[in-house]
Amino acid sequence: MSVLVYLIPAALLLGGASLAAFMWAMKSGQYEDLDGAGERILFDDAGPLAPKHGETAR
Repeated sequence: MSVLVYLIPAALLLGGASLAAFMWAMKSGQYEDLDGAGERILFDDAGPLAPKHGETAR
């Protein structure tokens, strides 16, 4: 029973830290464009690859 004296504050502290991290992510715009990252992977905007060492560009 005495272990609850340590576990309850630890759980409250971790929950508060998680809530603070979530609120920071919301305020900094981390969740603004949820579909953009998933759609960006479908488009190839990178262009040609750089030549390896010793090769010439075509």
